[in-house]
Amino acid sequence: MDKHNVLFRIRETDRKVLPYYYDYGKVVSVIQEKLSSEIGFEFYMYSDEDTSNEIWDILEEDLKENSPDVQLISHIYQEAETKTISSNHTQQALEFIVKPRIPNGLYYYPHYQVALAKVMIYQSDGEMTHDFIFAKDDACLVAFLQYVLKRKRDYIKNYVTVFTDTENGVETDIESITTMVTRDDVFLEEPLKKEIYRSIDEFFLDGGEFFKTYNIPYKRGILLYGKPGNGKTTLVKSIASSIHAPVAYWQITEFTSSYTIKEVFSSVLRLAPMVLVIEDIDSMPADVRSVFLNTLDGATSKEGIFLIGTTNYPEKIDPALMNRSGRFDRAYEIKWPTKDLRNQYLLSKKIERILSEKEIYDVVEATNGFSYAQLNELYTSIALVWHYEQKVDVLRLCDELKSLQQKQRRQTWEETDGEGAIGFSGFFDEA
Repeated sequence: MDKHNVLFRIRETDRKVLPYYYDYGKVVSVIQEKLSSEIGFEFYMYSDEDTSNEIWDILEEDLKENSPDVQLISHIYQEAETKTISSNHTQQALEFIVKPRIPNGLYYYPHYQVALAKVMIYQSDGEMTHDFIFAKDDACLVAFLQYVLKRKRDYIKNYVTVFTDTENGVETDIESITTMVTRDDVFLEEPLKKEIYRSIDEFFLDGGEFFKTYNIPYKRGILLYGKPGNGKTTLVKSIASSIHAPVAYWQITEFTSSYTIKEVFSSVLRLAPMVLVIEDIDSMPADVRSVFLNTLDGATSKEGIFLIGTTNYPEKIDPALMNRSGRFDRAYEIKWPTKDLRNQYLLSKKIERILSEKEIYDVVEATNGFSYAQLNELYTSIALVWHYEQKVDVLRLCDELKSLQQKQRRQTWEETDGEGAIGFSGFFDEA
C-alpha cells in the first residue's frame, strides 16, 4: 500500500489527543510491518460485512486439523494467552484438547496471500476485539473467500450449524452430530414418512435436477406440527444425518430482530443448497413477523433452501405463513402414535428381552394417547424395575404414567394418590 496516498496517519504525538485511535493504529501498523518483513510485500487491509463468521470458522477448523494451508506468523501480545484448553465429551470419556488460540495470533494463508488477526485492543475503560483481514490484492482475497465457502460447505456436512439470536446479534455454533439418527429410527405412518423423505431426497438429488426439469422454483418449505414428544425433532435429526448437504438450526428468541433475520438468511444462502430448521416457529416475536414473511417472499431469499418449521402449537402460527404459496408449501401433522407404531417403537427397544408377548400386547393396549417420549419413559421404568426385581407389573406402571400425564396437563403437582413415582424411583415401592 502507498503510505503517502493517505490524508492522515497515526503518529506518536496523537496518543494524548486520540488515545483509542492511536492504539488501534499502532496495532495495525505493527502487524503490517511484520507481514511486510516476513512475507516480502505490503498488504492491503479489508473490512468485512458479509463473510466474517465463515472466515473465522474455517481458520479454527484449519488449525484444529493442523492444515498445511495456514501458518502462524506471530503472536500479537507477548503477555496474552497463546493456546486454549477445551474439552470434548464422548461416550467413552472426557477428552481435554489444547489448541492454538485465534485471538492474539497473526495467521497467514501462503497460497492465497491472505493474513488474519483477531486482536484485543485494551483501553482504560475496557477492551474491544477487532477482526483484521489483510491481502496482497483484491484478486487474492476473492480467491480466498471462494476457498472459505467451499471449505465450510464441505466440512459442515458432518456438523449442524446453530444460529442463536442474542442481544448482540446472531451467535453461530458448529455442533457435531454425535448420535446418528437413521430413518429407521423415525416412527411415522408409512405414506406420510415416504412423502416427507421423497420431498427431501428429490431436493438434493443431482443438484436439484428434478426442479430444473419440471421448471419448479428451487426452494421448498414444510411445517411439522403436533403435540410435544411425538417425534418432530427425531424426524429433523434423521434428515440431518441422512443427507449430504449442510444443515442449520435457527433458534428464535426474544432477541430475534430484522437484523438477525437478514443475517441468518444471508449466511444460509451462501451455503445453499442446504436445510434450514426453525424450531418452535410460533415463538417468532410479533413485531418482526412481517419482516420474516417478506424475507420468505423475496425473489432469492430461499433459493436452494429446504426450510423446515416445527411447532407444538399450530394455533399460534400466523395464518399468513400458510395462506400464501412459497412460504410453507405443505403442513404435516405429526400425530399420536397408533397402536401399530407403539408396538414397533417398543420392539425397537428390544423390550421382548424383558416382557412376554402377552405383556407387550397389554402395554400397547394400555398406552393409547402416549407420545413417543412417554413410551420411552415407560420403557426406562420397566427396565429399571426388571433389573432389580426380575418381575414387573406393567399395567401399574402404565397407570402411574397416565396419572402423571393428567397432573401435568392440569398442573396439579401437589395432588398425590399415594402411589410411587414412575421413573428412577418407581421400583423401590415394590421392595
